[in-house]
Amino acid sequence: MKYSKAQVLAIANKSSKNTLMETLEIEVVDYGEDFLVSRMPVTPRVHQPDGVLHGGATAALAESVGSFASHIFLDSENLMIRGLEITANHLKSISSGYVYAKATFLHKGRTTQLLDIRVTDDDDNLISLCKLSTISLPKKK
Repeated sequence: MKYSKAQVLAIANKSSKNTLMETLEIEVVDYGEDFLVSRMPVTPRVHQPDGVLHGGATAALAESVGSFASHIFLDSENLMIRGLEITANHLKSISSGYVYAKATFLHKGRTTQLLDIRVTDDDDNLISLCKLSTISLPKKK
């Protein structure tokens, strides 16, 4: 079944209720044929003690958008999709505004996938560059 952009965004955001994504205020904001974008506000609740965005919060944003992308672009009705590994290279600090994570596939295999996730600020400056690998296994019937 093909969903509209508005339906994809609504389904993704509804599924975040009572999860880490809701706690961090992560929301899915854009979707296209080969990408998904989420954003997260940079406030004291995601800061390190010195007042800048915590790398763990950035990694949580990246894994969230990458996992959502895998669920949207793969057959999640018949496949169980799980993250295998995430890497994050933090390149720039930020203390306020929003960060945006855009996930695109580098490899979309039947069993394993590799996603490129670029985390940028409101001015499109690169904050972090992340990679997420996922695995897709048949659901037990």
